[in-house]
Amino acid sequence: MTARPRLSLLVALVITALAVLAGGGVADRMGSGGWEDPDAESTYATQVLEREFPASQPNLLLLVDAGKGKVDDPAVAAEARRLAERLDAEPGVSGIGSYWGTGAPALRSEDGRQAVIAARVEGDEKAAGEILERIAPEYRGTHGPVEVSLGGPLAVQHEMQTVIQEDLLRAELIALPVTLVLLVMVFGSAVAALLPLGIGIVAILGTNAVLRGLTEFTDVSVFAQNLTTALGLGLAIDYALFVVRRFREELAAGAEPRTAIGITLRTAGRTVMFSALTVAVSLAAMLVFPQYFLRSFAYAGIAVVLLAAAAALILLPAALLLLGDRVNALDLRRLFRRRAASGPDADGAEVTKGAEPGAGWARTAALVMRRAPVFAVATATGLILLGLPFLGVNFGTVDDRQLPTTAESRVVQDELRAGFPGRPGGGLTVLAEGGATPDAYAGYRERIQALDGIVRVDGPVTAGAGGGAGGAGHHAYFTVVPEGEGVGETAQRVVGELRAAPAPFDTSVTGQAAVLVDSKDAIADRLPWALAIVVIVTLVLVFLLTGSVVIPIQAVVLNALSLTAMFGALVWVFQEGHLSGLLGFTPTGDIETNLPVLMFCVAFGLSMDYGVFLLSRIKEEYDATGDHDHAVRFGLRRTGGLITAAAVILAVVMVAIGTSRVTNTKMLGLGVALAVLMDAMVVRSLLVPAVMKLTGRLTWWAPGPLRRFHDRFGISEGGAPATPPPTPVTERAKEPVGG
Repeated sequence: MTARPRLSLLVALVITALAVLAGGGVADRMGSGGWEDPDAESTYATQVLEREFPASQPNLLLLVDAGKGKVDDPAVAAEARRLAERLDAEPGVSGIGSYWGTGAPALRSEDGRQAVIAARVEGDEKAAGEILERIAPEYRGTHGPVEVSLGGPLAVQHEMQTVIQEDLLRAELIALPVTLVLLVMVFGSAVAALLPLGIGIVAILGTNAVLRGLTEFTDVSVFAQNLTTALGLGLAIDYALFVVRRFREELAAGAEPRTAIGITLRTAGRTVMFSALTVAVSLAAMLVFPQYFLRSFAYAGIAVVLLAAAAALILLPAALLLLGDRVNALDLRRLFRRRAASGPDADGAEVTKGAEPGAGWARTAALVMRRAPVFAVATATGLILLGLPFLGVNFGTVDDRQLPTTAESRVVQDELRAGFPGRPGGGLTVLAEGGATPDAYAGYRERIQALDGIVRVDGPVTAGAGGGAGGAGHHAYFTVVPEGEGVGETAQRVVGELRAAPAPFDTSVTGQAAVLVDSKDAIADRLPWALAIVVIVTLVLVFLLTGSVVIPIQAVVLNALSLTAMFGALVWVFQEGHLSGLLGFTPTGDIETNLPVLMFCVAFGLSMDYGVFLLSRIKEEYDATGDHDHAVRFGLRRTGGLITAAAVILAVVMVAIGTSRVTNTKMLGLGVALAVLMDAMVVRSLLVPAVMKLTGRLTWWAPGPLRRFHDRFGISEGGAPATPPPTPVTERAKEPVGG
């Protein structure tokens, strides 16, 4: 790439332009579901019911509002029947049911001013969404004496997808200029600041093209685009920060640009490679889960991490070679500094005379290491206390309350909850297959009606009565209404009892509570495998980088501690509803089952990102001097400011994502931002130096066979440091008293 840098950048520009074309319209091909296990009993039962009894699984609701009149008024009833007949004639729509056709009290509001027309829009998520887009304008709005609004699961999913796309555009418009300002503050040079931003844009555009290709073969969640933007900007900026920073150090030390690039890639470049691998492995762990919501984040995350690293290690060196010393051009910080009190630092930027680069971080490290037991115990205890609320977590499912209160489908569902009898969507459905006599059905109904916690059992409805493809007597279903909340503890217990109840035919249970039970089981079954992948591969990679068996264990444990504040905040803020007014969301009393898994994988990978940057610099200095304490102080001094700056920039991007009006996206953005800041400002600044001081030279221990293995196969940063490292005695003399 550096042999022909102009040609390399031209080729990269052409590829990026092709990626823009290939990734165009990717959001329109994504889905907003994927929360359920596709192989679960509840999924199977739902699919059969959709085929045999479409009216039992409506996904589109038309809320008909008579205004000041009543739904039984002749004019209102006539218009409603006309709408129902018209909807029934739409291609791809079946299973029409309405209050005016059935007289069912559950379809009429208690005040008599509203009633519901229910329908089943056929096809998968994408096909059904296209049908909804086609017919919605024809039914939404005023029709004679009534006003019609659209709700139901399909409308909720479609509106959620639209809101996410709008929010993502707004987040990008917020994050990009703020990020550029922060980069200028970090680098001083406007030229250097633009390089990381360019790398991030290349990574995002490339990942959109990858996701567009994946939509041809598998389902991809629209939520994954948020991760693409966040990681594309955040990690690309992180990687470019470290590469550009090291390149500027080498230039400041007198190296020629080509030599500086070689040393940069052998040092910071290898660190970037290891960091990308650790983040990619953390995200790849989500591939073991069956829910396509989680798998989508793995697709997007792995692609954007590898593209960001590739751009930083391939395109960035070519750009740096062309720029040379001009990478320090347009130093905007000069406007805010007094010329007489400044001079060049190791990066080529100016600092106040008499101030050592990173001196504040060196003093922090010296203080922490001097009182290592106090800082280690106090910091670890504080982090554990912040995570305690997570012990009270309640898991739930996604519903319309993820949307803002003004969203049309949310308004419809709120009206159903507040003004209609029963709990819409809160019941369970038992599918019966294989055929049975009326007496057998009646006996089974009595048996399940006798179970604790059941309000009533309706049915059976047979295929012969409902008109399914399976024929009369082959399929039937019962509707079971449990006590309490639709996905509460009672409902979840009833799911297990219904599945265990003996029956003279094959039974399958579905419904919101059944989906939740199956999702929790799927995650619990595969979570140990995901954790094992993350932990084992992290241990191996960090061992290959450091040659120590102690440091990898420390890295895993301290990373886990850095996530406690995030998990505690999930429950305290989003489950219990503290700060809900300020943040603008509706607390539901639970956390969606997939979210903690997603946030763990993302936050753990990002924490390892910063951990690798710090450990690699400590390792480099330890190899050069053999002084453990000095190496820890030196590593924090050299990387503390840069890690903090990178964390702040990434947190800004995640907070911009967190401004979303969809609660789960808000939770992801704000939660990961908190985890990143806690890791950079607490764990890397206080806990890591304290623990490494306590373990002392034991930190670098490894058994003989593993040591020999590392000597042969391990990866160590090559190339000499920018300046010869001072001897430990000289360095200690420069550090604060007590260091």
